[in-house]
Amino acid sequence: MDPKGQRVKLNDGHFIPVLGFGTAEAKEVPKSEALEVTKFAIEVGFRHIDCAHVYQNEEHIGQAIRSKIADGTVKREDIFYTSKLWCTFLRPELVRPALEKSLKNLHLDYVDLYIIHFPLAMKPGEELLPKDENGKLIGDSVDLCHTWEALEKCKDAGLAKSIGVSNFNHKQLEKILNKPGLKYKPVCNQGELESPCSLGGLSSLCHCQKAQANPSSGCPSLPDTTWGCCSGQELQQEADQREHTGV
Repeated sequence: MDPKGQRVKLNDGHFIPVLGFGTAEAKEVPKSEALEVTKFAIEVGFRHIDCAHVYQNEEHIGQAIRSKIADGTVKREDIFYTSKLWCTFLRPELVRPALEKSLKNLHLDYVDLYIIHFPLAMKPGEELLPKDENGKLIGDSVDLCHTWEALEKCKDAGLAKSIGVSNFNHKQLEKILNKPGLKYKPVCNQGELESPCSLGGLSSLCHCQKAQANPSSGCPSLPDTTWGCCSGQELQQEADQREHTGV
């Protein structure tokens, strides 16, 4: 069987394709190329499209999806679309507006999966990577449990069918799972194959909670996707450092 057509059941009853098409791009690649590449990915059988606000190409990805729906290649329900909540929107009151902005760019009514991109809160605003005069990231004080409650409300509102996390370590994931009044467990913890937090001991925790530990990897030609001058691994290290120091 073609692996692009295989699906696994999430802990909330929805099904996710086991193989997804990632849409992060190197800085030098024009955002418009995401349109044609994503259309081709759908044509050859990919049904899980993985994107994020920080990639800054959701408008083109949405156009590609709608194009393939319009020409009869797929129906909306055939596509599993993942988007991610960026670090500058982790305050609870910013979560739904951030998702609604993605949906507006995509021209879609809902996403199939919405996940917290990194467990690292940064100063809200237009800058994706807000920094001080010394070039250091400007953090924000946010309880991720409150962020998770806002995601639960997005699921209840029908804006996201499933909700999960990404790049969470064991302690961070347990904090959500042990939260008083937890309504929905994360359906997944997505992480880069190269990341120190991605799998390892997390696999057993995810297994017992019936959450998917989703390894991801960029295109072979893009070994280190960057946003501005920070890589995903650098952001993960920053998140871990803040957790340990309480900063």
